[in-house]
Amino acid sequence: MSDANGPKTFLITGASSGIGAATARAAVAAGYRVALAARSADKLAALADELGTENAVAIACNVTDFEAQKAMAAAALEAFGRIDVVLANAGLGSTAGGIENGDPDNWREMILTNIYGCALTAKVCLPEVRKRKGHILLLGSRAGRRTIKGSIYGATKWAVTGLGNNLVEELEGTGVRCTLIEPGMVDTPFFDTAKPDALRAEDVANVIMFAVSQPDHVDVSEILVKPISR
Repeated sequence: MSDANGPKTFLITGASSGIGAATARAAVAAGYRVALAARSADKLAALADELGTENAVAIACNVTDFEAQKAMAAAALEAFGRIDVVLANAGLGSTAGGIENGDPDNWREMILTNIYGCALTAKVCLPEVRKRKGHILLLGSRAGRRTIKGSIYGATKWAVTGLGNNLVEELEGTGVRCTLIEPGMVDTPFFDTAKPDALRAEDVANVIMFAVSQPDHVDVSEILVKPISR
């Protein structure tokens, strides 16, 4: 994807696997250059090599660290000179279900990653995205629209739903588009066992690219997508 100033840049957190990696592949196929951010530097480097170093840059980043996120945005600008589209995709799941049996350390990491990290990504990228009248996408979940007994993970995704809706309102009239993506169960490395009846990461990437590819006057604010069997 290009404009008069050349190829657009698509920044993705949590890009080393799953939905993030699938979206990176789809974005490059659509003509974007991609800034790939995640904690797993080796997986990021392999993905960047796959996509071509002229198209992709790998940026090691812990999204719970504000300074690291600022450095992430700076590295994307240094590599490609612009940030047009951002997918705040980095997320973490529960290690044990419920409140009584849950792990508070895991809760803390989930809250910092899924909510704080998502908000930080929007914050550090918005100044550049505003310049381009670009697009911010937040990766929520169907779990953020339904009640799941004792689920702290679900509670974090309820917060992302609220964050996304509130960011849509904040950006009203700026020319910046904002989309909340809410997939149901997806068969990705997020789970320890395969989920054959679930969505594929590529399905969600296709939905993301649908939102991004709309004409400039169209703002798709929210997409809920789930496997047909559920």
